Amino acid sequence: MRIRALLPCAGKLAFSPALRYERGMTTSHFYAEALQTGRPILAVAPMIDWTDRHCRYFHRQISRNALLYTEMVVADAIIHGPRERLLSFDQAEHPVALQLGGSDPDKLTKAVEIAAPYGYDEINLNVGCPSDRVQSGTFGACLMLTPDVVAGCIRAMKAVSSVPVTVKCRIGVDEQEPEQALPDLLDRVLDAGADAIWIHARKAWLKGLSPKENREIPPLDYDIVYRTKQARPDVFIGINGGIQTLDQAAEHLRHVDGVMIGRAAYQNAGVLADVDHRFFGASDTEADWDGLRDRMMIYAARHIDNGGRLQQVARHMVGLFTGLPGARRYRQILSTEAVKAGAGPEVIAAAFAAVDFSGVAAEAVGA
Repeated sequence: MRIRALLPCAGKLAFSPALRYERGMTTSHFYAEALQTGRPILAVAPMIDWTDRHCRYFHRQISRNALLYTEMVVADAIIHGPRERLLSFDQAEHPVALQLGGSDPDKLTKAVEIAAPYGYDEINLNVGCPSDRVQSGTFGACLMLTPDVVAGCIRAMKAVSSVPVTVKCRIGVDEQEPEQALPDLLDRVLDAGADAIWIHARKAWLKGLSPKENREIPPLDYDIVYRTKQARPDVFIGINGGIQTLDQAAEHLRHVDGVMIGRAAYQNAGVLADVDHRFFGASDTEADWDGLRDRMMIYAARHIDNGGRLQQVARHMVGLFTGLPGARRYRQILSTEAVKAGAGPEVIAAAFAAVDFSGVAAEAVGA
């Protein structure tokens, strides 16, 4: 079965072979080359409680080239908390960006300095999360209301960072007019030296909506992101929000420089399986599911040997085979067996064995 047989998309849009991440190439070069060549960047969005190191390692086994992001890590936690647990990651995860939360330039500067030895490829400032905890800390989406504060944070982080510093924001919050709020924020952070901007194409309502509702209820406005890019042809602008398939990603890339896929990539990791071929010029080869299984078993065994639990790894793998025969049993095995005391990598093997690929035509492109 070919990789693309898994995908919830149809048809293809040809891009010139995209740049590949190479060790020694900083993400600023990655962004600069994307702008110069018109080659896209496709990323998996930072998601609290989801994109931890185990999730990122799993996603990296499916796509070599997608840009991966950590969960948001609060600057205070890095300064005062368990740094190794918060910041360490497997070198296989590159290229990987650290997303920080905070609004105090001095604390963010310290967090960047502490994170530097870990070798992240980018530092991203969260200006989009609408959770109550984030609001109480006066950072995340509420920073849309104080663009000067955001600019000060970016300027301070840039002063001590050897890798690019980027911003992920909303188009506005509450009663803000996005046509004014978004350009105002971008003008200030770009003047402060931000290397790229990722825009979640929804408002965030800090009053009256839960974080979950803020991901679904405010209407998407992709056009404002497109217009933002048109007004700033020399700035890397990436888009996020409601993107479910690679066909949709390809359509967005007609207008912007990058696409960030969030829940769709987590809930059905198979959406990443054709990323390298479709956007990065990799050959269209058959999927090596046995190899993926074995790599994840080895990784899980190492994690367990270091005192971890299988569930911490397996929970991120549940959505891999959505839509294929045996996927339900696959999910059941990972969801029920991996949580048991003493569960080991053999649970992953049993889950993979439940999936039946025989009835999937090699050229079935999810039509």
